[in-house]
Amino acid sequence: MMMDDDVYPRSKTEVPAKKLSACTAKAVQANPHPDTRLLNAAYRAARKERWRKALCKDWKHIDDE
Repeated sequence: MMMDDDVYPRSKTEVPAKKLSACTAKAVQANPHPDTRLLNAAYRAARKERWRKALCKDWKHIDDE
């Protein structure tokens, strides 16, 4: 499970320490389905980010099979 960088620190302050794992497990079990249009728009926006292109170049040699 991936969390936005701002979500984890916030969850540490809002969810009691002994309940964080249970809260995470409950969120995963809920199996949320994002809006397809919003998800596709986010992917299109991410494609335009320069740092992602540089990252692809760094990893290009890994994908060669």
